[in-house]
Amino acid sequence: METLFEKLLGTWTLVELIEVPVNGGEITHPMGDNPKGLIIYNPDGYMSAQIMDTHRENFHQEHWTNATPEEYTQEGSTYLAYSGPFKTDEEKQLVSHTMYISLFPNWTGQMQNRIVIFKDGFLHLESEKPFTSNSQLVTHKLTWKRV
Repeated sequence: METLFEKLLGTWTLVELIEVPVNGGEITHPMGDNPKGLIIYNPDGYMSAQIMDTHRENFHQEHWTNATPEEYTQEGSTYLAYSGPFKTDEEKQLVSHTMYISLFPNWTGQMQNRIVIFKDGFLHLESEKPFTSNSQLVTHKLTWKRV
């Protein structure tokens, strides 16, 4: 029988990313209605996740070091990226991502757990613990399909 670790291996493309309020309310799409993303799980126990809003505007200059503060703000608020080791928990059906590097500096060095659900050929990852987004407690729910 295939382990959770083995089932995750490979490259997955993002289908949907939603924030679901814990106390009810409207579901939001923090990276827009049609985000792009990849999550890659390698057999060596490392992963990488990249997610972006598809409505990003190009910088006015060719090189990112010449960007304006407004362009940097747009860049950082429309892109999520981190990579590092991962491990699985068969009993709890969790994957743990350790952020060795992260675009969001506060995550660097953190480990975050995701609930793993395989259903109808899709990989569903949910944040294990709710967090505050736009002044409400929410859970991230991401749906991925194998590339």
